[in-house]
Amino acid sequence: MTSKAFRFGVVAAPQGGAKQWRDTARRVEELGYSTLLTPDNLHLPAPAVSLGIAAGATTELRVGTFVLASPLRTPRSAAWESHSLSVLTDRRFELGLGTGLPAMREAAEELGLPYGSGKQRLDQVAETIDHVRGLDGDEHTPILVAAGGPKARALAGAKADIVTLASGPLATRAETRAMIDDVRAAAGDRAEDIEYAMNIFVVGDEVPPWIQGFIGADAATLIEHDSLTMLRGSVEQMAEELQRRREELDVSYVSVNSAFLEEFAPVVARLSGS
Repeated sequence: MTSKAFRFGVVAAPQGGAKQWRDTARRVEELGYSTLLTPDNLHLPAPAVSLGIAAGATTELRVGTFVLASPLRTPRSAAWESHSLSVLTDRRFELGLGTGLPAMREAAEELGLPYGSGKQRLDQVAETIDHVRGLDGDEHTPILVAAGGPKARALAGAKADIVTLASGPLATRAETRAMIDDVRAAAGDRAEDIEYAMNIFVVGDEVPPWIQGFIGADAATLIEHDSLTMLRGSVEQMAEELQRRREELDVSYVSVNSAFLEEFAPVVARLSGS
């Protein structure tokens, strides 16, 4: 098994107006990150609009959803938006898909759409992928699937180009490795083609209050459990830890929250392309 080269993304949302968002996109590109990723949330600007503007403000930066929630669109409409972004960004778009957090139930209702059962939401992910592939023709929009349970891991192995594991912040390395092995088993002959991604919530020793509220764990708890959602130490130590994760877990695509954009940049410079 050959390790893939590292690449890095930033998860951000436009919250300060158009100029702030364009400046963020340009800074992400300037610092050497590969991708600017944005979440799917009715309280934020629509991902397709946000990413189109970010791509227009940059030259090589890739843009992606992290991740579109399947209950908030029909599969065909999600594929329409995604294919359009892929074409109009000169194929710099990556489509991230997931079944959505429980909080998406209210958002789906607000849009007049059914939240659906777990199976129905997962089926929507699969249908969206199939529609995108049909629209792409000979082109190929890279598709990331956020995979949690066994059925999602099986789907990701069968259809995704990139897989990020929707596991809890205290998941152990052994548990994470087992989940990746499930994806690889489902992928069969294409197992070596899949890129594995991991989102880092905390860089350093302090957890911002809003992140603590989201993940439900403080710094002491994350450190005690050797949490993979946290990255600590010097630039060299963080680089070595990511190299360890690539060796042990196959993870080569690493994203961080925009709150740590500048702090994590030296690690990006250290490992990009390696």
